[in-house]
Amino acid sequence: MKNEKLVPAVYVDGLTVAYREKPVLQNIAVSIPQGTIEAIVGPNGAGKSTLLKAILGIVPRMSGSILVCGEPFKRQHARIAYVPQRSAVDWDFPTTVFDVVLMGSYSSLGWIKRPGKIEKERTLLALEKTGMSDYAHRQISELSGGQQQRVFLARALVQEADIYFMDEPFQGVDAATEATLIVLLKELKNTGKTIVVVHHDLQTVVAYFDRVMLLNVQCIAEGAVADVFTAEHIQKTYGVACAVLPSA
Repeated sequence: MKNEKLVPAVYVDGLTVAYREKPVLQNIAVSIPQGTIEAIVGPNGAGKSTLLKAILGIVPRMSGSILVCGEPFKRQHARIAYVPQRSAVDWDFPTTVFDVVLMGSYSSLGWIKRPGKIEKERTLLALEKTGMSDYAHRQISELSGGQQQRVFLARALVQEADIYFMDEPFQGVDAATEATLIVLLKELKNTGKTIVVVHHDLQTVVAYFDRVMLLNVQCIAEGAVADVFTAEHIQKTYGVACAVLPSA
């Protein structure tokens, strides 16, 4: 019997995605172990967000296979939490922080059963962990960018997923929020969860992540940060010399 812990959290082989016949991702192959935090980095237009969306079935693929914990995504969707970019959400929608976070429980409940005491307690705990308890009854339109990102993470925590896909979670947030988020992500990793993050700040890759994929339409390099996050690979990915390689 196969040991599930040895099965990759995410396995992608030969993935190609094109928009109007122009390749956005080309022949991507990656195997992400369970219980790790992996960054996807690369220049604008490299296909980072598209890679997440292709894995999640949000955008169609031209070719390639994708497995999540050894199974197609449709069989594993309940084990996955997705945190999109903040710009993808209508923050003027009239709802409260508590209700947005509570929505994280819908993936396990379905749309017919209503959240009960257990789900509401999990929501309160997630708000406490993300420092948003005092904002539970605020309208989401009243939140700052950093507070919005904390709400996103709280909603993901309520899902109690095994794999978390996050698209630019640190973009435009304050230093305190960034510190809170990375602590929570590392706590998740320490409980065996897998986190895959689209990331833009090369200076924090060494400190924040176990593994990194350097992406520019094609996968330039992927693996443990210590092995692949080199000046040579960064230059190949971004097309410019890396004067100072970030250090831990």
